[in-house]
Amino acid sequence: MSRQLDNDNPTIFAPAHTSSTSRRTGSGAKALWANEALDGEDDVYLQYGAGDGGDASGSGSGSEEEREDIDAEEVYDLLRSITDPEHPVSLEALRVVNPNDIHVAGNRVLVYLTPTIPHCSMSTLIGLSLRVRLLRALPARYRVDIRIKSGTHQSEHAVNKQLNDKERVQAALENKHLLSVVEGCLATAGKRGEA
Repeated sequence: MSRQLDNDNPTIFAPAHTSSTSRRTGSGAKALWANEALDGEDDVYLQYGAGDGGDASGSGSGSEEEREDIDAEEVYDLLRSITDPEHPVSLEALRVVNPNDIHVAGNRVLVYLTPTIPHCSMSTLIGLSLRVRLLRALPARYRVDIRIKSGTHQSEHAVNKQLNDKERVQAALENKHLLSVVEGCLATAGKRGEA
C-alpha cells in the first residue's frame, strides 16, 4: 500500500450540536429548487425520468409514509457519522458535510459536500457514500441530489455530473472493490453523531 494520501493532515473539528428549529425552511424552501439556487448549474432533476421516484402526491399508496416528512437535520443525522475513506474520522469532524448545506423541499433532498482540499480525489467516493446512505435510509419517494459546494473543488462540474448520473452510480456500485470501500465508509453511519 504505497498510495499517498491526498490530504495527510486534515483539520478536524469538534462536533457541533444544532437546533432543529434554526434550520426549518418553511415556505421559502421551494425557492431552493429554482435554477438560480443551484448556482446556474443544470437542474439534475430534469435528467431523471418522470417515473423515477416522482411526486409523492400521485402515488396513492403509502399514505402514512407521505405524512412522515423529513427535514435537513434528520438528513444530516444520517450522514454525519460516515467515515472518510482516507482517515478514520467522520465527515462531520472534517466538515465535509455541514447542516447548513443540506436542503429538503418536498420529496427532494439536496446535499452539498465540501472537500477538505480543492484537488481531493476522494470527493466522488464520498459523494457516492452519501448517496448510498440516503438511498438506503430514506423512503423511495425522495430524490437525492449530491453536489460539490461551489468553488471548493477544481473539478466540481465533472464530479457533480458523475454523482448525479444514475447509470454511472449503478456501474460504480457494481464494482465489488468500490462497493467494499463504500461499505467501509458506511460502517460507522449507524452511530448517528454518537461518540
